[in-house]
Amino acid sequence: MPANDDYVIEILKDVGLVTQEQVQELSGRTGGLHLVENLVKEGLVSAEDITRTLASQNGMDYIDLAQVTPSPELVGLLTPEIARRYKTVPVSEHDGSVVLAVADPMDFEAFDSIGFLLKRPVEFVCAVPSQITEKLERLYPLGFEELGQTVGNVEVEEETAEDNAPIIRLVSNLLAEAQNNRASDIHIEPMEKRLRIRFRIDGNLQEVQSPPKKLQGAIISRLKIMTASMNIAEKRVPQDGRIQVKVGEKTIDLRVNSVPTVHGESIVMRILDKSSLMLGLPELGFLSDDQATFEKLVQMPDGIILVTGPTGSGKTTTLYGCLNYMNKPDRKIITVEEPVEYQMTGINQVQVNSEVGMTFAAALRAMLRQAPNIVMLGEIRDKETAEIAINASLTGHLVLSTLHTNDAPAAVARLVDIGVQPFLVSSAVRGIMAQRLVRKLCANCKQPGQITEYEMRSLNLDAAQLAKANVMKPVGCEKCRGKGYRGRMGIFEIFVADDELRQMINRNATTLQLRHRTRELGMRTLREDGIRKVLAGLTTPEEVISSTMGDDH
Repeated sequence: MPANDDYVIEILKDVGLVTQEQVQELSGRTGGLHLVENLVKEGLVSAEDITRTLASQNGMDYIDLAQVTPSPELVGLLTPEIARRYKTVPVSEHDGSVVLAVADPMDFEAFDSIGFLLKRPVEFVCAVPSQITEKLERLYPLGFEELGQTVGNVEVEEETAEDNAPIIRLVSNLLAEAQNNRASDIHIEPMEKRLRIRFRIDGNLQEVQSPPKKLQGAIISRLKIMTASMNIAEKRVPQDGRIQVKVGEKTIDLRVNSVPTVHGESIVMRILDKSSLMLGLPELGFLSDDQATFEKLVQMPDGIILVTGPTGSGKTTTLYGCLNYMNKPDRKIITVEEPVEYQMTGINQVQVNSEVGMTFAAALRAMLRQAPNIVMLGEIRDKETAEIAINASLTGHLVLSTLHTNDAPAAVARLVDIGVQPFLVSSAVRGIMAQRLVRKLCANCKQPGQITEYEMRSLNLDAAQLAKANVMKPVGCEKCRGKGYRGRMGIFEIFVADDELRQMINRNATTLQLRHRTRELGMRTLREDGIRKVLAGLTTPEEVISSTMGDDH
């Protein structure tokens, strides 16, 4: 029956099954909750009468499921997951149509979804909810805790004889291919006359062989079913969900987002690879001197350490690498994230949920009462969060977080801009690291190469530097899919606050003044760190130039 009690009560009063006095008297005794359910319990009206009335009001037939025994072929038309999700059971079939019984004659979402999944005409009849539940338990004997395991049973056959592989197999192969190619994202993009599928590999989108346009709806619906939290009938608003699947011997997590476009729903799936959590600092791209500097920062007992850079520059991976490095039995570590993408053993992770008041600031306040040694904030976004984080750092906690700025010294100005007093910034900040990601040359196929005149000018290189260099160029092989690159690494700019820099921050020094002083103290810029990695044969001039374009050098 529909969840809207008021609607049902009005219909029951209109047809004379209950009176206003009965409703008021019952409402007074029960507090007005679950009125329809209580009408049945009190014997004022039967569930059958309510179902017959609602069916008639919506132009549907009523059926007594106690008199129905569907054939095994009919039962097999629906998977347990679909039958239970939409509270429907098969009744009969005739003239190519399937007759299904439902409890709610106004569940139009279920009608649309089931019709789409079965790919054939469907007629719906109404049955008493208790009979639907009883039939579901008998016909589809599955415990609710096992529902997530039935996703693999949903098969939607393609329409042509020559392309009759199940959609489930196509989607599974797509996920396996993405995983095998180390993709970080899968983009499914409906175009006017085709469906485009692209993988983001090492930061670059690469188009892969795409299925026919006619399979677009079935593929998107399959992915929505796999997430469980996404509504396959809703195509007008963005939706989010998560999928966990097993590819070979490896279980992978995917974060799924759908957005309606002119030609259908566009789906983007972020592949969350837990192996990145175990990266050490050298694997992130640190050379030995920068690694020593950064290790010294994260070993401090208190203060704030910030990682800055644009979206997609690897800030979160670096923070997880730091947590992995600092995760020891004698330390209590708490994180506040939105969302918690990776679960780490030994670390307390808190997920932001603004709808219930669990903002970054609220979560941070609560977690400080847990007496942590180390706090990781996914991002400092506003004055309130920044001030709580700084106060935490000044009272004996080490705080790690991220900011969206182009370079390290600009993070100071960013904190002041959002309302933090300069003296608090100077007291709390221990170090700031800006970073970018560049593609690494494929170790299997890279070969010695030359730097062009343009690249020498852009990177400000001289002959003396090149004389000692080990410059390499991309070639391409099977391991790197012919690209010449395999994997990515960071290039870094590390700002370490000393007494003089703290005094400059107190005096509201400009970003340019701070940058000039840090350069005098030996800070390498992002481009300079990139140049070191070019000369070491780890990446190419092209990668460093493109990733640092527009930055101060």
